[in-house]
Amino acid sequence: MTRLKINYVLMGIAALLLALALWPAVPWHRGEGDQLDQIKSRGELRVSTLNSPLTFMDSPEGNLGFDYELAKRFADYLGVKLVVKQHTTIESMFDDLDNDKTDMLASGLVYNNARLKNYRAGPEYYSVSQQLVYRQGAARPKSFADVKGTLVVSAGSAHILTLEAAAKKYPNLTWTTTDKLSPRDLLQQVENGKLDYTLGDSVTIALMQRVYPRLAVAFDATEDEPVTWYYRKEPDDDSLSAAMLDFFSQISEDGTLEKLEEKFLGHVGDFDYVDTRTFLNAIDSTLPVLQPLFEKYADKIDWRLLAAIAYQESHWDPQAKSPTGVRGVMMLTRSTADGLNVDDRTDAEQSIRGGALYLSHLMDKMPESIPEDEKIWFALAAYNMGYSHMLDARKLTAQQKGNPDSWADVKQRLPMLNQKRFFSRTTYGYARGTQAYNYVENIRRYQLSLVGYLMEKEKQQAQKAALQAQLAQGYPVVDAKEALAP
Repeated sequence: MTRLKINYVLMGIAALLLALALWPAVPWHRGEGDQLDQIKSRGELRVSTLNSPLTFMDSPEGNLGFDYELAKRFADYLGVKLVVKQHTTIESMFDDLDNDKTDMLASGLVYNNARLKNYRAGPEYYSVSQQLVYRQGAARPKSFADVKGTLVVSAGSAHILTLEAAAKKYPNLTWTTTDKLSPRDLLQQVENGKLDYTLGDSVTIALMQRVYPRLAVAFDATEDEPVTWYYRKEPDDDSLSAAMLDFFSQISEDGTLEKLEEKFLGHVGDFDYVDTRTFLNAIDSTLPVLQPLFEKYADKIDWRLLAAIAYQESHWDPQAKSPTGVRGVMMLTRSTADGLNVDDRTDAEQSIRGGALYLSHLMDKMPESIPEDEKIWFALAAYNMGYSHMLDARKLTAQQKGNPDSWADVKQRLPMLNQKRFFSRTTYGYARGTQAYNYVENIRRYQLSLVGYLMEKEKQQAQKAALQAQLAQGYPVVDAKEALAP
């Protein structure tokens, strides 16, 4: 017994000496563990991103963006709080990753083999092509051989590898990189004529064209490439990778990922330069008179969405009239107007009040099984082609094993209501389903333009006020973007 006690004492002393020797390397001493343990013990998922219309925007209505919502759901899945840090350049994001100041990058970054030497990539959640852009009105390059002006891309971006590959075929191709401006900043510089060319991803470009319509696509520089998150590569540590795989598997199976794709990407569509320019001009010239009415009567929806609906209906013309007899800003039928106590359909306030009320009634009629944030799209389809035909579209979706409560599924069936082989199986028969589809998609695009354009105007006004304040105090004024421009 005594010998056993002595052995335990000797073993204890040996263990203590070993612990002291290994103290600096013991994970729990440094507050470390695998990547997932660190996140959970900290209680925070630290995410770095760039400010852009698609990935992350801190708007007055709160944080928005595809990557933001995905990251928020991932943080909820892990049971931790999401902490987002905005960056101005791609390199600064990766610097944070290198210095353990962030857990992952969620910013619409293209999968890049060169990055895999130092980092790991998460699952693909959508795809983009890289495109060369120029300013509308300038000569359009058909290939890199036609690029004659200044071409600038962001340091650390995947665009550099694309240009290096292109230079093997086009040896006269030259470009410069900047570590001061983000890809979004460079796209803005092309649009306002300060830069001849840059590269961007197809989705971001399509979204930015809704606010910066002079941004034009010359050609695709790559095929479609996956977009992923990035995180640190740690030896023998697959904890964060396993968590991401399980998370994306869950949201793919339960439809969450498809819903987010529809919300942020589903209405990108084709770009119409003339229509977008006309709309943006109307925001400046016509909207200020009607805006107080949209703000007053928008009830269950954002006033800017109500304004987008009205523009699709009448281009904000109170005297608008269609061959079928609908009239006014919201293009109400005579019978609908009577039921809403609208005496004069050409009176802007009465029309907007009536249209908003009618839309509210339609939303109230929507089946409870439809998610709250999608009821508006079903209601708009009903507003355009009739409530009964919207029910037929849901019925047709169910017949084809789709989800009748998912707008992404139902909108695909709307054009089928034009076709006899499909509408013959419905309750209410033929409907102008293609028109209803385009109607809703156009409204969503107008809303996107309106929100982005108003935010940009507010930003410019704030910058102007700041410059005026500097002048008033006698300080030299320097435009940061001008100073940093390549």
